[in-house]
Amino acid sequence: MTKKAHLTSAKKTKNDEFYTQWADIEREINAYLEYDPDVFRGKTVFLPCDDPEWSNFTKYFALHFQDFGLKKLISTSYAPNSNASISGYQPTLFEKENPAYDAKQSLERGRAFVLEDIDVNRDGKINIDDLQWYYLEGDGDFRSDEVKKIRDQSDIVITNPPFSLFREFVSWLVEGSKKFSIIGSNNAVTYKEIFPLIQGNTLWKGATANNTDMVFGVPKGAEIKDSDREKAQRLGYPPTDDFDFTRMGNSCWFTNIEHGRRHEPLKFMTMSDNLIFSRHKIVREQGYREYDNYDAIEVPFMDAVPSDYKGVMGVPITFLDKYNPSQFEIVGIAKAPLGKPSKIYGVQEQISAAGVRSSVTKLNDGPVIKVDEPPGGKTYYEVDGEFYVQLYARILIHWKDEA
Repeated sequence: MTKKAHLTSAKKTKNDEFYTQWADIEREINAYLEYDPDVFRGKTVFLPCDDPEWSNFTKYFALHFQDFGLKKLISTSYAPNSNASISGYQPTLFEKENPAYDAKQSLERGRAFVLEDIDVNRDGKINIDDLQWYYLEGDGDFRSDEVKKIRDQSDIVITNPPFSLFREFVSWLVEGSKKFSIIGSNNAVTYKEIFPLIQGNTLWKGATANNTDMVFGVPKGAEIKDSDREKAQRLGYPPTDDFDFTRMGNSCWFTNIEHGRRHEPLKFMTMSDNLIFSRHKIVREQGYREYDNYDAIEVPFMDAVPSDYKGVMGVPITFLDKYNPSQFEIVGIAKAPLGKPSKIYGVQEQISAAGVRSSVTKLNDGPVIKVDEPPGGKTYYEVDGEFYVQLYARILIHWKDEA
């Protein structure tokens, strides 16, 4: 296959290869260490979906193997022939110089990389130069029995899983009852597989990268927006011979490892003070409107949560960035199919901002506010002569009694 054909193939393929940057890994792991300096001590850390030739996860944990007191570090990679995002695979010297190297197996099988407290090269320290590897029996798919076996022998799983398999990957982690820290999309909090874990306080947002851009390396030729490529470059990541870079503003960490930021108490103004002093014009002018289909008030901004309101409040999903479980209880979500609305709308007509009318069922998908007259320049809905606007998904919360 020619280089041009490789690039074309990469562009046509669904890109699930996003290589996490060292700085993002370091910031998040440091937050866990600040809360518990021994969080990794004596533990086996498993990094699935991580080829150390490309992944910073393995390099980072190998560098800190002794600092963190790790018992064992294992990473597994996916076979090039099973990874549609990889074209024209070329083995590295690290692989080719190993007596176990086999050109055919390198294409068809996944690999496991293992670092233990064994100074293989006798240089007086344990690091990535002491990494040993072997071929897996299969292609390294995290769903395979042999990779599940590695998972079950591990204590903590950390990685950036394929975005298209995020829901399945979280289920895989929960099935194994593992501590973990992984990267996903902010919007995942509304998934029916994810939200119940958040509500049950068995999964939460990570300490860093919330509401900020994360930059990822992608294979050369992968299709990315020019604006994202340019933003990544402005953030200090110009293209290299091996990678292009893209920024993603909606990526974040999901974890069940404790960090101090989820225990920092949040301070708010009373409702009456918000109505006078809030920095948000919509709060000062419109107050706290009630939903038409959920028994809750609309709080459009995290910092506008009224400190003295005893009922249920609907807040943006970014509330979870700073959610302190000692202060609030999550009672639900206003988003189909998980939400439990008090009202179902019948025949609906959607009127776009440009005035285009169409019959829809979208009004039943999320929280709805009834308005006296059509809002100018915005999409709205008409049902039986009444006017409504729909909001994006809202997390439904109330203050804990002791907060």
